[in-house]
Amino acid sequence: METPGSQSSLHRANLERVVRAVRLAGSLTQAEIARTTGLSAATVSNIVRELKDGGTVEVTPTSAGGRRARAVSLSGDAGIVIGVDFGHTHLRVAIGNLAHQVLAEEAEPLDVDASSTQGFDRAEQLVNRLVDATGVDRTKIAGVGLGVPGPIDVESGTLGSTAILPGWTGTKPAAEMRGRLGVPVHVDNDANLGALGELVWGSGRGVRDLAYIKVSSGVGAGLVIDGKIYRGPGGTAGEIGHITLDESGPVCRCGNRGCLETFTAARYVLPLLQSSHGTDLTMEDVVRLARDGDPGCRRVIADVGRHIGSGVANLCNLLNPSRVVLGGDLAEAGELVLGPIRESVGRYAIPSAARQLSVLPGALGGRAEVLGALALALSEMGDSTLLDGTLSAATPAFT
Repeated sequence: METPGSQSSLHRANLERVVRAVRLAGSLTQAEIARTTGLSAATVSNIVRELKDGGTVEVTPTSAGGRRARAVSLSGDAGIVIGVDFGHTHLRVAIGNLAHQVLAEEAEPLDVDASSTQGFDRAEQLVNRLVDATGVDRTKIAGVGLGVPGPIDVESGTLGSTAILPGWTGTKPAAEMRGRLGVPVHVDNDANLGALGELVWGSGRGVRDLAYIKVSSGVGAGLVIDGKIYRGPGGTAGEIGHITLDESGPVCRCGNRGCLETFTAARYVLPLLQSSHGTDLTMEDVVRLARDGDPGCRRVIADVGRHIGSGVANLCNLLNPSRVVLGGDLAEAGELVLGPIRESVGRYAIPSAARQLSVLPGALGGRAEVLGALALALSEMGDSTLLDGTLSAATPAFT
């Protein structure tokens, strides 16, 4: 039997560290693996060779800093993960492998008033359709990441009150989908998944501390601290939409007055323009018209940006992130909204925090949440099955 601290135990622990680093990053050079894991270059080289011989990783020539290097990624057929995103008006599903390659992706309209059962039925159907279309081996599905537009109780997995899917309050999305698909399901709110998506694939790459701000029917923030999503003990961290801006302002759905959400969310902003632009106006329309020079839409977007900037300034003073990424339709406004955000941050944030902050639009658009769901499934899966082909039969598997 293996004993704690034995050579075999240490070896397996080092294998797991390397596999986990590559799994979370998608692809790393051997030098990057050494920096990430703290292992020596020689140890990393030996482990990568062993993993490659076992079929767990693939090694391809690349360059880093002008020098030749070898990029290490998990084998494309090592496993499959699935991302499911329930949005305001859509359902989006993506299938990816452990090398961070998206194999298939599809979105379809979802009636916001549909019951949770109907929503889960459609998600199950879309997942099965994509799995069949890609021809992936169902036994290799390692897990599912699931995004919902509302707070998730960390302990019970229950969806809390949400204005976007009110008929879903009190449901347990992870348990429901796990029962339908028969694989592990991990659930989080859409802002956290947007943050994960941008961190792994988009505008957050290369940073360890960021805030992803999503402005839609509500306003939320996904917080990344030291490379990990921060959820808080109850799972409600990042509710930036309920920072009070004006105690005498409009009544918010949370019961307070003058929350940031009441000055920035679509259902509060669109009525300001509907008398001149029609009742069918959407935030996507507002952004398009503003980019085309419409003065009313430009003014509204600038005002929204300044209000968001006030909330971001509070985040800067509390958490000192190095980057803020703006998601949702509003990000398409570019500098029309980013400029006012930076203006408010410069005015209200501590100067040292403001100087270190960069404010960028999201790079993934409407795909941020479903790609974040893939990243969630990748981050939550274990590595024991990945090492089965590498470890000898005499070496016990990880637990």
